[in-house]
Amino acid sequence: MKIRKIVLLAAIVLILPVAGVHAQQRTYRIGYILSMRSQLGEGATVFADEVAKRTGGKITLEQMPNSTMGGELEMLKGLQQGTVDMAFITGAPLPNILPEAGVFNIPFIFRDLAHAHAVLDSPFGQAYLEKFKQKNVIALAWGENGMRHITNSKRPIQTPEDLKGLKLRLPQSDVMMIGFKAMGADVQTLAFPLVYNALQSGLFDGQENPIATILSSKFGQVQKYLTLSGHVYDPAVFLVSKDVWGDLTKAEQEILVKSAQLGAAASRRYAFEAQQKGVDFLRQQGVEIVDSVDRASFVAALQSAQPQYEKMFGRDVLEEIAAIK
Repeated sequence: MKIRKIVLLAAIVLILPVAGVHAQQRTYRIGYILSMRSQLGEGATVFADEVAKRTGGKITLEQMPNSTMGGELEMLKGLQQGTVDMAFITGAPLPNILPEAGVFNIPFIFRDLAHAHAVLDSPFGQAYLEKFKQKNVIALAWGENGMRHITNSKRPIQTPEDLKGLKLRLPQSDVMMIGFKAMGADVQTLAFPLVYNALQSGLFDGQENPIATILSSKFGQVQKYLTLSGHVYDPAVFLVSKDVWGDLTKAEQEILVKSAQLGAAASRRYAFEAQQKGVDFLRQQGVEIVDSVDRASFVAALQSAQPQYEKMFGRDVLEEIAAIK
């Protein structure tokens, strides 16, 4: 009897420290490149609030906006190395760790916003979240950066001809570089935190981003023209390092996934509302708005890049995206 009690007490002693690891309050940091008053900030805030609420305060997330943890490429590498806990990363740089995700960067591959959402929410789009595991990162949910539009300081843009000779900043996306070169623009990449000063100094004539980003970054102060091209739909994704993921219980992992889904939906709402209201605000600031473009001419200009895209991603993949309703 005494031996049985000793064994039982020893087992309890061994179990308690393990249970204590998950009982204690933990704080993780989540980074993103925009301000808290942005589509990424709104999504991260809802994500953090839901995690705290659903874990009873055992897990809290400290937000690190405005590229506090570096640019997106730096955060992606940090996630893989375990030096960054979590991040809400936009779609353009994702191919740097998951080349297949570059398919979402192809200009005009989506017919409109509804088509983009349908693709990402489908089994096809959800399968891409699973692919991140192969790259030592856990993807929780697709959120939204938004439909990307072109701003510049030189002239209105309505056709590919208007892009020729324009010095345009692009994010670090080879896929977008290929597309814009095919359309005739003079393009170079630049890390996002440097873009405002580059536009102000004239190093670049223009850039392209969602309306919410154009607003939160105050690009309207240094750009004269906005073209509502909607050339690329830019998702965003909640990512977690495998080190952090391994620290969580299964129940906590499920909480993070559900909370990220709610944060993702919040980022979509914010981006949509910013698009609706932001164009009028920019117009009031004196930015000249080109409400529509000759989409057919842009798509035609991209045909020279089509063989390269098919080689990169496969014709079957491009056709599957086109077929999703």
